[in-house]
Amino acid sequence: MLFSIAACTHTPKSTDAMATYPSDDVSGIDDDEEIAAFSQNQTDVLSAEWEPMLINRNKKRTEYTVVSDQGRKVLHARAAASASGLMQKLDIDPFLDSRLTWEWRISRLVESADNHDRAREDAPARVILGFDGNKDNLPFADQIMFEAARAITGREIPYATLMYIRARKAPVDTVISNSRSGRVKMIVVATGKDGVGEWRAFSRDIAADYERAFGEKPGRLIAVGVLTDTDNTGETVEAWYRDIQLTPNAPIPVPETAR
Repeated sequence: MLFSIAACTHTPKSTDAMATYPSDDVSGIDDDEEIAAFSQNQTDVLSAEWEPMLINRNKKRTEYTVVSDQGRKVLHARAAASASGLMQKLDIDPFLDSRLTWEWRISRLVESADNHDRAREDAPARVILGFDGNKDNLPFADQIMFEAARAITGREIPYATLMYIRARKAPVDTVISNSRSGRVKMIVVATGKDGVGEWRAFSRDIAADYERAFGEKPGRLIAVGVLTDTDNTGETVEAWYRDIQLTPNAPIPVPETAR
């Protein structure tokens, strides 16, 4: 599954498996822009900051709604042989706001999923980050891929995409490369049946995770998204997402003896 950063004002022209989310033209967006909180919705209508993220115009879309859970608004996703997500445009220096925190809950595992296998690459829950960068420094094959994607969709794709995923069996902290592009990496943050049906909280240093996945420092964070998908396996799964937040990394305490 190859993710492209593109404005989501229309459906992509191609039937290739490319998602669309925001353009890396981020002029007019402030550095201090925050990720829109699902909990702040006063109704069941999602705030306008979250836009559709399409994988393929011929694929069935995952259903996303705002629901009440334990007295607070959360995002509910239901995928039934479907694949689409939601995204928000950002323009943030990940070294200033580099800790990403969120909570999710899943109804069940995608039992036949395998994120190492293109034909079974599904996940009940994902949080997705898109990063800017200088594509001229990439290998020629990657540049050709970017140009082909732009010709097909009419939009730019991100320099790099980092996904945090809920896996079926891959060990936690495994880094998985997308089968179509090395510019998309997945990091497993939860796996197996432990915690299925329960709210689980996560806190990740996204700058450190990016460096481990791509072997370089990240550019500006230009998009955040969520995705629950079962288009490859044909299964049905539900997920719930609480607020996704970016906060500065806490300073490391200095021992008294070192002062």
